[in-house]
Amino acid sequence: MPKILVIEDEAAIRRVLVKILSEENDTYTVEEAEDGLVGIEKIKKEDYDLVLCDIKMPKMDGVEVLEATKKIKPETPMVMISGHGDLDTAVNTMRLGAFDYISKPPDLNRLLNTVRIALDRKELVVENKRLKKKVSKNYEMIGNSDAINQIKEIIEKVAQTDARVLITGPNGTGKELVAHWLHQKSDRSKGAMIEVNCAAIPSELIESELFGHVKGAFTSANKDRAGKFEAANGGTIFLDEIGDMSLSAQAKVLRALQESRIQRVGSDKDIKVNVRVVAATNKDLKKEIEEGRFREDLYHRLAVILIKVPALNDRRDDIPLLIEYFAGKIANEQGTAKKGFSAKAIKLLQEYDWTGNIRELRNVVERLIILGEKEVSEKDVKMFASK
Repeated sequence: MPKILVIEDEAAIRRVLVKILSEENDTYTVEEAEDGLVGIEKIKKEDYDLVLCDIKMPKMDGVEVLEATKKIKPETPMVMISGHGDLDTAVNTMRLGAFDYISKPPDLNRLLNTVRIALDRKELVVENKRLKKKVSKNYEMIGNSDAINQIKEIIEKVAQTDARVLITGPNGTGKELVAHWLHQKSDRSKGAMIEVNCAAIPSELIESELFGHVKGAFTSANKDRAGKFEAANGGTIFLDEIGDMSLSAQAKVLRALQESRIQRVGSDKDIKVNVRVVAATNKDLKKEIEEGRFREDLYHRLAVILIKVPALNDRRDDIPLLIEYFAGKIANEQGTAKKGFSAKAIKLLQEYDWTGNIRELRNVVERLIILGEKEVSEKDVKMFASK
């Protein structure tokens, strides 16, 4: 049920607004405040889906209420109520973050339409936050080993900066997970995180994929198309398996990092981009540099912060926690009861040679849950883990 607060010092106008809103939709809960100070106290204590606030009021005017609300409840949409002499101020409140403004006396259709749109917007904001929390749960970093705790500490220190990060480690260790954590803990989390698997894109298409192209740039370019760097503007671009990127594309990425500008394929026009670059590779880039397959200057641009993700065999103490996490996640996905693992089963899995790392462990846990008994036993592990 939408909750609306009306802050208006003129009692007659306040009563009219409350009456109009209450009669418009019986699901609306409408509260009122006779001045800005009372309004702010209510906003501190309650979560409102919308605030209607007069601009000219004694004690605390509407602009001050707006600025205070944006600090304590920034997601709350505010519609400002302006008299004829307050129009310039009302327009200025939009720059300060107001959702909209309406003039006195309020036009009924405009008022109700603004209220509906503002409430829809708030619902979208809430849903977006819910989805982000859901996404973040999919990228939890499980483990208490020294190596994982060190990575967590680095992320906490680095996430709020725009420092570029290079993540290294074998396949299946969770390099993508580290990149997502960096993005979600940063100020850029409101923006997009665009992922590019450099190994999966043919070398002749990688530049178009990253930087976009203009119509006619090549045979199949029948219209202008933005690339991944433009899509990530204001957010993060994750260049996975960057060790597989062609040298010509590496040169363009280097320019993008140096100048914060890109050019679409077939165009000489610069496009300014504000993007944080996080890269990952399973290759030894220093060896790739020696053999002429990777640019040394690009390596140094990318590896401002270097995060090495250990192989699972090097963090065996985390395996019981990972088993517990995957067992719960799989049960939730399949809508079944969560299965336990006996102590001997867990010990066997800790001793296993995990050449496929976390990815392999997850697959084995799922296999054991599907094929094992109520509790996964040592016998189950011996039968199914090595298959």
